[in-house]
Amino acid sequence: MKRDIVTVEKFYTSQADALQLKLVAGANGLKKIIREPTVNRPGLALAGHTKYFAMRRIQVFGNAEVTYLKTLPVEERIKRYKTLFSFSIPCVVFCRGLEPDKHFLKLAEEKNIPVFTCPLITMKFINLATLALEVMFSPRETVLGSMVDILGIGVIIRGESGIGKSECVLALIERGYSLVSDDVVQVTLLEGHELIGKSPELTRNFMEVRGIGIIDVQAMFGVRSIRSEKRVDLVVTLKDWDEVKEIDRLGMEQEYYKILGIKVPHITIPVRPGRDLARLVEVAAMHTKLKSIGYNTAKELDQRIIRTMNSVKNK
Repeated sequence: MKRDIVTVEKFYTSQADALQLKLVAGANGLKKIIREPTVNRPGLALAGHTKYFAMRRIQVFGNAEVTYLKTLPVEERIKRYKTLFSFSIPCVVFCRGLEPDKHFLKLAEEKNIPVFTCPLITMKFINLATLALEVMFSPRETVLGSMVDILGIGVIIRGESGIGKSECVLALIERGYSLVSDDVVQVTLLEGHELIGKSPELTRNFMEVRGIGIIDVQAMFGVRSIRSEKRVDLVVTLKDWDEVKEIDRLGMEQEYYKILGIKVPHITIPVRPGRDLARLVEVAAMHTKLKSIGYNTAKELDQRIIRTMNSVKNK
């Protein structure tokens, strides 16, 4: 399980456009680490109550904080700034297009604390920033395989090199389903229970097909053939027919594949010439979808057999 170190620089470069951030001071402090995946409004700290000050978070100034500071004499205002900057805060964001005064900017430069301005209203910035930080702080893992969205079911297709993963995925795309990632899937654990798979930025939209080379899936099949990310609902492993020693032919026992400690339904499909792998993976996804709404085909058949046996026995 891997957790990335989130610096102010990483937050800024990844969210500058979405949050419309503009750096106005403290550029030398961009390497500071954001240690908690949320934000804080420092109103109480500015008023003098610093006992429970959440200094490990991004500090957000809105109308309330700026209006309060303007009511103070300059000397007192500077004193409050010095109190704020005495803590090792990662950075400060002024929302609603509000501008920090020259005293604030001067102290921020001296303490190497980045200061940003943002035109968004304060609550909108807080909501968007919190969501972004949650993703950036989430545990992540790289899974070798390709991922496809089949009827809303996110399927990771695994298997040894040359087993036919790419051909299977290509056939699924031709049937109208969407590629999430080819060969490598970056999986992130959100809120401790939901796995989200996506493609590495560098290879997004691209796919390798043996004998042809690299193809651009979106250019070839249209925008509907690509999904930027998808929840992981099923893992399918393609395995050579002779290597599959035992297999549950009825599907009574559910197998699982662990990703980031979360158990994901897992199906092994034996591979041999003549089998339509794309159709089998498609059916596996449909089967998983039925199970997710409470319909288990194997159990339904088992109960039907039991009812029939009891009926014959009672005659």
